Order: sequence, then C-alpha cells, then structure tokens
Amino acid sequence: MRRTITKVASLGAVAMFAVALAQPAQAAQTDVRPAAAVAPTYFEFTDGTNTFVFQLTDATRIQQARNILSGVETENISVMGKVVKAPASYNKPWKYQLAPNTVSFFGMAVEACDASIAYVNDHLPEVGGALLPGSTWCPWQSKLTREVTAP
Repeated sequence: MRRTITKVASLGAVAMFAVALAQPAQAAQTDVRPAAAVAPTYFEFTDGTNTFVFQLTDATRIQQARNILSGVETENISVMGKVVKAPASYNKPWKYQLAPNTVSFFGMAVEACDASIAYVNDHLPEVGGALLPGSTWCPWQSKLTREVTAP
C-alpha cells in the first residue's frame, strides 16, 4: 500500500510540474503577437540584491509595467520572460537579456524558473537545460523599481 501511495504521489507531482511548465510556455506563445508600432521602453527590476533592465516594445505590456510602478496593479507584479544568451547595451553588466516579446508579469510561478539575476549570469551555459527549462526565467523576488530612459 505504501509503495502504491508513493507511486501515485510521484505521478501527481510530475503531472503538476508538467502543467506548471506548460503555462509559462503558453503565456509566451500568446505574447508573440504583432505589437503596435511602439518605441522601445525600458524598465528596471531588482531581485533584492542586483538590478536588471529589460526592454518592452508592446504597448499593452508597457502600460502593465507602468500600472505596477504606479500601484494600480498589485497582484501580477513580478517579471517573467525568456532568457536570450547575449548581452544588451542597456543591461550592463549582465551577459544576457530578456526577449522583449516574451516579457510578462506574474503573481505566482513554479520554482523551476526561479533564480537570482547573478545566478543566471554565473550559470548562463546551463540556461535552457537543467537551469530554467525552456529558458523561461521568473525570479520570484523580482520587483519593478523604475522606468529607465532610453540608452
């Protein structure tokens, strides 16, 4: 009986993990839509230790970020997106950036996509594999701090 319960619990955990990983992927797919012609806008967030700048090019996402900063949005306030393993001039000193068309905001996410800014930078070769499957990054401690002027 104990072995059966363990197997059922393990299967349940694997199923929940698969569903949780699928949700960010689905969100990213819906985010890949033609954006209105909007000038790139930059925002900064902190993970409590470091800061990270990302670019948005979608008018809806830009407004969501501004709503978070102004306090209008209070639930989905953490940053999520797909890691691009290339530096961006506006995001120094980090060796990576977020793909602008994948950035979204969340209130809760699975642990598999949580990591600090520095940890991702230090383990960049592992991103997309054992670290941050699918390259989806959702730092739980992320908090928008400000809109940044264009570099």
